[in-house]
Amino acid sequence: MDSKYQHWRWQPHGCDLPRFNAKAMLERLRNKRLVFVGDSITRNQWASMICLLDSSISPVLKSVTANKSITTFKIKDYNASIEHYWAPYLVESNSDHPMNHRFSQEQVLRVHAIEKHARHWTNADILVFNSHRWWRRPKVKVLWGSFESPDRNYQEMETLGTFGMVLRTWSDWLQIHVNRSKTKIYFVTSSPQHERGEDWGKSKGENCYNETDPILKEGYHGSNLYPGLRQTVENAINELKRKGLTVQMIDITQLSEYRKDAHTSIYRKMWERMTKEQ
Repeated sequence: MDSKYQHWRWQPHGCDLPRFNAKAMLERLRNKRLVFVGDSITRNQWASMICLLDSSISPVLKSVTANKSITTFKIKDYNASIEHYWAPYLVESNSDHPMNHRFSQEQVLRVHAIEKHARHWTNADILVFNSHRWWRRPKVKVLWGSFESPDRNYQEMETLGTFGMVLRTWSDWLQIHVNRSKTKIYFVTSSPQHERGEDWGKSKGENCYNETDPILKEGYHGSNLYPGLRQTVENAINELKRKGLTVQMIDITQLSEYRKDAHTSIYRKMWERMTKEQ
């Protein structure tokens, strides 16, 4: 019922932000493959990119196909594709099925196993990674061995340390497999949750439900519910830079902090039956 968001525009200090030009973006994507890798936040960004471009493409010249973890939007006359690959932890986990997964279940990761996923990204011209929201727990289980092994061994580990191990696996793969003269690599920062309404003046225990206006206080910062994740990403990116591989961080966190009105909220697929209270 809320359509006010259509009237908001960003105005950076010191410059005018040009309106998005779909044709110009399509030209930049000509003969290229853009792949978003990550969780549902990343999938939303993939879908948003498609929606921005869609009206400029003839219906007969575009298609969407889903094949297990990868969904591909193809633009025929530009020989371009925009893809999303579901991998919430980047490495193998028990939540790798694009539909049959639950954040609430116990999470098990193979921190050194990335090839099963990464072989689908190898020839991308542009890679956009994101892995934050699924790390919202104090501990995860690390699996030494394969999921199929009858004598598999688990170890419960602190989440932040495990995240660092995963990013080292990710970094090692990039150094070996990425064509440095061809592929551009990005890592998107975390999307805020707006779970603590007291951050912007609501009562304790309230969240962003029913919010229809952004936060207009310049310099607003919400509660950092998961400190350390961003620094771990920055450390991994800086280490790659020292080794001659550039990964650019796309910082959406502070921009998104202002948009307490922008969550999809109840307007999404509900995976489980709602209670009367919900």
